[in-house]
Amino acid sequence: MSLNKGDKAPDFTLNNDETQSVSLSDYKGKNVVLLFFPLAFTGVCTKELCNTRDDIAFYQGLDAEVLAISVDSPFTLAKFKAEQKLNFPLLSDFNAEVSTAYGSLYQDFVLGMKNVSKRSAFVIDKEGTIQYAEVLENAGELPNFDEVKGTLSSLK
Repeated sequence: MSLNKGDKAPDFTLNNDETQSVSLSDYKGKNVVLLFFPLAFTGVCTKELCNTRDDIAFYQGLDAEVLAISVDSPFTLAKFKAEQKLNFPLLSDFNAEVSTAYGSLYQDFVLGMKNVSKRSAFVIDKEGTIQYAEVLENAGELPNFDEVKGTLSSLK
């Protein structure tokens, strides 16, 4: 299943890096950049999330919140967030249900791992409608953040 521009974003509730429940619906009235990433502490994921950290003022300036999701446990995500000084919530999709709902799941990943989030980016508008969707098959690639930012800018 794949989600496209114009689709309603599936709501979800996941535990964040502080083991608190966070729902997509908590952000109604704000634009959301939803990033799925394979695994904490890996090179490309660290680069992607640190770039996002460094750009956070841009996203906040467009009334957007960033949420990043992986299948790592909340405890792993808390350590990763602290080490990288990330300034947005990391959400644990440990059972891969949200990654599946967003069409962002590798059935088979490297080293025999199964059910790992695909690197993906979604822009969800204030009404909960997807305005941008990019799901990458190659975990070594980064989402097109120029497109993400352009989409957000067009929502002002």
